Amino acid sequence: MTQRTVLSTITFDNPFRLSGFDEPLPAGTYKVETYEELIEGLSFPAYRRTETLMFLPPPPGQANLIQVAVIDPVELEEAKQRDEAGKG
Repeated sequence: MTQRTVLSTITFDNPFRLSGFDEPLPAGTYKVETYEELIEGLSFPAYRRTETLMFLPPPPGQANLIQVAVIDPVELEEAKQRDEAGKG
């Protein structure tokens, strides 16, 4: 199966919440990786999202620690819309 990775960034002006996190995530720019696989058997190329990862800022004093979370891209987009509306 053919797979591809889509790289993007998303910036929040305010702290925001995602399920699976006890505390709000801080405002800032986050790197997002989305993995997709080609849907075979169609007469045109189409991809299905299989996983979305968001890279989190390191905890204070641990600049070399990389934290990655599997997230729901729909929930991330909803959080971004709330941020743009000023609702955090």
